[in-house]
Amino acid sequence: MRRSAMARLIGTGAMLTLLVACGGEKGESRPRAKPEQLDVAVLHSDAGSPDKKVLSRGRISTKSGEILILEPDGSVTEMALDSSEGRDAFAVTEADLLALNANLGLDLSGMPDMAPIAPREPTAQERALAEFAARTKPMRLNLPASFAAEPKDFQGAEVKSFDSNKKSGNSLVEVQANLRRGVDADTAFAYATCALASWADANGTPYARHIRTIRDERDGKVVVGSVFTLSGERPMGLTVMTTKDTLQECKTRGIPAA
Repeated sequence: MRRSAMARLIGTGAMLTLLVACGGEKGESRPRAKPEQLDVAVLHSDAGSPDKKVLSRGRISTKSGEILILEPDGSVTEMALDSSEGRDAFAVTEADLLALNANLGLDLSGMPDMAPIAPREPTAQERALAEFAARTKPMRLNLPASFAAEPKDFQGAEVKSFDSNKKSGNSLVEVQANLRRGVDADTAFAYATCALASWADANGTPYARHIRTIRDERDGKVVVGSVFTLSGERPMGLTVMTTKDTLQECKTRGIPAA
């Protein structure tokens, strides 16, 4: 009985020893943790001789994706790996290899010709923005061909500018236009647009985009409040006002711009 119990104890101990050994082997077979940085060589132009290519040492951070390039003068250049500069740093052409051959005395005569680097295809977002921009149309005065302006209909307009803290530099303005009672909404909005075009032209702003218009009646007059954004570059939007073109149309249709 004691011998049987001792045998079971020894057998259990052997099994535990085997499991521990297996566990140790499994732990040792795990891949090592990735290094925080990878050492690379970067090929670029020599500042003193643009036609000469030289090698510099660099490091890529495996955590942040940044490239640290040690320049010949001892300075360090940082750039993101997925940026255009980062991709250019690792884009090697056949001309680069030939220049490297001249610098290092390598024999590359037996290597096959490298195919040219294909241009980068636009991303889905870039294609969507391009398609949307293609749909953009210039803002036109929505007036019938038979429209004839009546000077007494237009009774003064004022443009109020609001300061913008946006980095793009776009500013917000509101045009308050006063018209004779009975003037239709299209004529009222055309008057506000012409007043804005004149103000924007005087301030050197080439583009504007309509945001909203509120129509009301006060003291026997029609009052419209139209809000626009002004920008130095063509903004995104289905309808964009071009200052010069709008001013010309206002003059042609006989609508005052003040």
